[in-house]
Amino acid sequence: MSHRVNIVVQDEAWDVLAKLPRGERSRAVSVAILEWVRLRKRLDAAAKMDELRATMPPVSTDEVVRWLRQDRERRPSA
Repeated sequence: MSHRVNIVVQDEAWDVLAKLPRGERSRAVSVAILEWVRLRKRLDAAAKMDELRATMPPVSTDEVVRWLRQDRERRPSA
């Protein structure tokens, strides 16, 4: 389903959009919005992981290696 909206864009963005054929403008804006949302989700997740990391005690490399080996042993081999 599509929705018609009116938006205000900066001159620089309009210069790019104005060069596109009329049918491509909406597609370009939709793709840009979806990509922006994906980026925001990744940045938000990274920020939450950083917050969590700040509250967790440090873990040695040996401990991480042990966890990885245990995890691999639990997985069925392909």
